[in-house]
Amino acid sequence: MIYIAKSLFEQMIEHSKREFPNEACGILAGKEGRIIKIYRMANTDRSPNSFFMDPKEQLKVMKEIRNLGLEMVGIYHSHLETEAYPSEHDVELAFYPEASYVIASIKDKDNPSIRSFKIVEGKINEEEVKIE
Repeated sequence: MIYIAKSLFEQMIEHSKREFPNEACGILAGKEGRIIKIYRMANTDRSPNSFFMDPKEQLKVMKEIRNLGLEMVGIYHSHLETEAYPSEHDVELAFYPEASYVIASIKDKDNPSIRSFKIVEGKINEEEVKIE
């Protein structure tokens, strides 16, 4: 289970809408499944169907997370025209088995949603998201 403050949920949705027509992406930092901070990352793919983070930007964020005494809780990205469920490409790029993969769907822009998944060795398991 992951926990996210309503304000951070709203920031994630706003970021997803702002990056339209491309997918948005970012890193979720916190402790013990509780997201404390989100890092909006540049989608270097600049694509509506995929995302890729700049490795230098990612390294900088990971160092900051460590220096703050936090951990990477997960990675988020948006789906523009589909439900919040990992695509085949998402599964291929799930390199962190300990991370939660959060997908924000803005398919229905008036009623956006997020879902979270653990992806280990190609197996997808949904986990509960608590918005506080």
